[in-house]
Amino acid sequence: MPAPAGLSGTLRENIVALSEREGEENARAPWSERLARHITAFTGSMVFVWVHVAIVVVWIAVNLGWLPGPRFDPSFVILASAASLEAIFLSTFVLISHNRMAALADRRADLDLHISLLTEHELTRLAELLHRLAERLGVPVDSAELAEIEQDVVAGEVLDEIDQHETRGS
Repeated sequence: MPAPAGLSGTLRENIVALSEREGEENARAPWSERLARHITAFTGSMVFVWVHVAIVVVWIAVNLGWLPGPRFDPSFVILASAASLEAIFLSTFVLISHNRMAALADRRADLDLHISLLTEHELTRLAELLHRLAERLGVPVDSAELAEIEQDVVAGEVLDEIDQHETRGS
């Protein structure tokens, strides 16, 4: 399938690289995480819901005597126990999958932060270069605003300020 005409070659390369990286990380995941991911994907599907509906309806119909066959759970205790046990396991699989997705989201957020900080640094250097060019060419600039633009953002200082602001607001 051809890529949309508006995408640059670099963007296409990044999409491919990130997709390949995700595939490699999925392949390197422990078998238990891969199993949990597959189980969670199946149990989160409508096929799973319909299979359960069918099993429960047949179970109830047989044990109420509506269908031929021996009643094996007339009080539905076995059905309730099986459903409880299944809920315990399914919630565990969901939590395993959720933890993995949260770890991936944290890694992506870290990547976003690093790229943003790098971009900010590069733009600051670019602003300094433009300032020097403007001075050389005799183009007037707003020095106060430019001085602020030419300052690098220090991530730690920004986080400290955010923490102080949140502390004062609480």
